[in-house]
Order: sequence, then structure tokens, then C-alpha cells
Amino acid sequence: MANTAQAKKRARQNANQRLHNMGLRSAYRTAVKKVRKAIEAGDKGAAQTLFQASMSVIDSIADKKIVHKNKAARHKSRLSSAIKAMA
Repeated sequence: MANTAQAKKRARQNANQRLHNMGLRSAYRTAVKKVRKAIEAGDKGAAQTLFQASMSVIDSIADKKIVHKNKAARHKSRLSSAIKAMA
């Protein structure tokens, strides 16, 4: 348990930051899931549109180091190749 005023403040800040990061991580997962659903549905046009929108979400969250940049790149690559394979 935090004893000093500084440690108490850091504990409060960490709790708020954790909630913020959880929301961003959730948005990341949702963006990926939307593209996957469009791919499974077989709608290539919708999948490409959603992929373009989700790429900015994925990149911004990777830039904030909420998820590792390599993980973000891996997801983008796999989604892109899945969309290309729909032809």
C-alpha cells in the first residue's frame, strides 16, 4: 500500500491510465473483429473498407505502445492477406 503522498497520487494515476489503456485495447480488438467478420461473410468490398478504417486504429494504438508494433503489423498483414485471398 502506498504510504507517501507521491505514491498515493501515482497509484491513482496508474488506475486511471489502466482504464484508458483497456478502452484503447478493446477498440483495437473490435476493429480487428469487424474485419474478420466481413471476411467470413464473404463481402470483399466491405472487408476492404473496414480494413482501411481499422488500419488507422491499429496504427494509432501501436504508436501509443498499448500493443507492440510487431503485433499490430502481424494483424494487419494477416487481415490483408485474408482479404486478398477472397478473390
